[in-house]
Amino acid sequence: MGGNEGFEPSKGILDMKRRTAGCLTLNVLAAVLLSGCVERKLTINTEPQGALVVLNDEQIGVSPVTVNFNWYGNYWVRISKEGYETLDTARELKAPLHDHAPFDLFAQILYPGRIVDSYEWTFELQPRQYPTREQVLKNAEALRSEMEK
Repeated sequence: MGGNEGFEPSKGILDMKRRTAGCLTLNVLAAVLLSGCVERKLTINTEPQGALVVLNDEQIGVSPVTVNFNWYGNYWVRISKEGYETLDTARELKAPLHDHAPFDLFAQILYPGRIVDSYEWTFELQPRQYPTREQVLKNAEALRSEMEK
């Protein structure tokens, strides 16, 4: 009988339902795995504002400035502004609890919402101290005496 022997219409429909269920399961799993999000922001402010900020050898802007970051740990900060002493320092960003195992799996992957970690560092700049004429002459004389030795 024309090649339809052993054909069961319900078997083809059952296979199609299984494939559809498999695709649906993969889509739901992907949505769950890709739904979590942790956004990390660091704002650097200065007193007075308007200083050039360099973070880990990268110029990031003029204060106040906000940048996204990917890791916690030590950061080198250099801040400069005309008329003020240049500030070279290091600061540490400590990871919150939700960034440690096993909590990070939940926060970054399974948690359906968005977590925003925001930090702000404020640096006070000191006015530049220019030496007096007497100090310059005294330093020059001391240098000359040392070179003559």
